[in-house]
Amino acid sequence: QAQVQESGGGLVQTGGSLRLSCAASGLPFSRYTMGWFRQAPGKEREFVADINRSGGIAHISGSVEGRFTISRDNAKNTVYLQMNSLKPEDTAVYYCALRGPGSTSYDYWGQGTQVTVSS
Repeated sequence: QAQVQESGGGLVQTGGSLRLSCAASGLPFSRYTMGWFRQAPGKEREFVADINRSGGIAHISGSVEGRFTISRDNAKNTVYLQMNSLKPEDTAVYYCALRGPGSTSYDYWGQGTQVTVSS
């Protein structure tokens, strides 16, 4: 049974940094595209970043481009989201998700980790 667990969230001041981690188990991690999404209170969930199976291709949302970086370590079954120059508008629950080969949607989701940026 697949398990997906995010960690690394917390409270940080404007301009600070956090690194989120997402560990997956119970599935062939290296076969999955990994994505990060976020949902702020009262807003719809939005795409943040994704990275392909090998880690060679990544896409970053324009709202975080230049500040956030996605990476993965297939040996550790883990994907990371490095978040720098954080802003209050980055406050949200951040979710990790996996999309299998040939799938048009994300198949597995974590429970989310809260990121709060104080002004």
